[in-house]
Amino acid sequence: MALLPPLSFTGASVLTENTLRPQTLSIEDGYITRGRFPSVDLSGYLILPGIIDLHGDAFERHIAPRPRAPFPIRSGLASAARDAAAHGVTTAWFAQCWSWEGGLRGPDYAEELLAEMQAFEAHAPIDIRLQIRCETHMIDSRDRLVAAIRRFGVDYVIFNNHLPEAIEIAKKDPLEFAAWAKRGGRTPEEFIKLLRDAKDRKHEVPRHLCALSAAFDTLGVTYGSHDDPDAETREEFRILGARVAEFPISEKAAAAAKAMDDPVLMGAPNVARGGSQSGNISAQKLIERGLCDALVSDYHYPALSAAAWTLVDKGVCNLPTAWAMISTTPARIMKLSDRGCLERDKRADFVIINQTTREIEATVAGGRIAYMSGQAGQRLAQADHRMSLAAE
Repeated sequence: MALLPPLSFTGASVLTENTLRPQTLSIEDGYITRGRFPSVDLSGYLILPGIIDLHGDAFERHIAPRPRAPFPIRSGLASAARDAAAHGVTTAWFAQCWSWEGGLRGPDYAEELLAEMQAFEAHAPIDIRLQIRCETHMIDSRDRLVAAIRRFGVDYVIFNNHLPEAIEIAKKDPLEFAAWAKRGGRTPEEFIKLLRDAKDRKHEVPRHLCALSAAFDTLGVTYGSHDDPDAETREEFRILGARVAEFPISEKAAAAAKAMDDPVLMGAPNVARGGSQSGNISAQKLIERGLCDALVSDYHYPALSAAAWTLVDKGVCNLPTAWAMISTTPARIMKLSDRGCLERDKRADFVIINQTTREIEATVAGGRIAYMSGQAGQRLAQADHRMSLAAE
């Protein structure tokens, strides 16, 4: 995709320095700059920083719309990237499991996905990366995981422990457990043996996680934990160096993270829908109490902008503060100093939103059009056409 030519976007309200104000936004060579260039009139629109999504697993449904109907990984990645772009995402981490589940969530598949992403990333409309969701009891695969992270430049890992949940399902819902086992290519008997064997090695897990943490520190990987149930669990992961608290399931866990100055991430669908689909704590309540720093798409890209507007409409915070939870703050968490705000010399990552309908009508990522529609899309297309004629 070609870079947009030097352009000035005029007439819009632009979010800069935590304030929405009418001003001109100029871009050149994929970056925000100063200067007077051919202009695009965006009166009636908002220009906001591109969304930075730290955790999304909706890509799974683009690759395998049904569990037994997978499509080629490359086409699924392309579809997922377009989906994210259409909803304002300019940088996205796809959350891939490294799990005893096997199948599409096992190490073999994770490595295949990483290779496909590496081949595709230069063609992607947005910046796509991989977050590895590492099950804590995957002890024997430690060297393999570290090698994959080094080889593919993975920069984000989250520790999960879904073993207790899986064993509980085996007891309470044999049919669901059998379906889960089948997705991983196992019989229920094989699957429960695998889980029990992993549980029996519980005493090896702390040393295993310490070794992983040391490797992550050496490689510059940001890492954290998922679904912390309580303050004690959060503190244990913090001692390891796992500073990101992703989806804590209790207020005490979130409060512990904040007390230790660790960022707390919650799902945007939780906010947009008015509660957790799994019955966990309300993300809005955590935000109101100052216990949530950033929102992620989780399983639904449209929820990111919807959550920001929900917070505005409910009077929880203003739009600049709400939007920072899906742009500026995620950039800070991942130490991405070149994006997350609309300042000079930053990447030209931004979204164009119809001020009346609140619809995202264009997404620009790295100075390239990743998505456009509606009147804003027409204005961009007309400007490009005028400049092409002038160049001739």
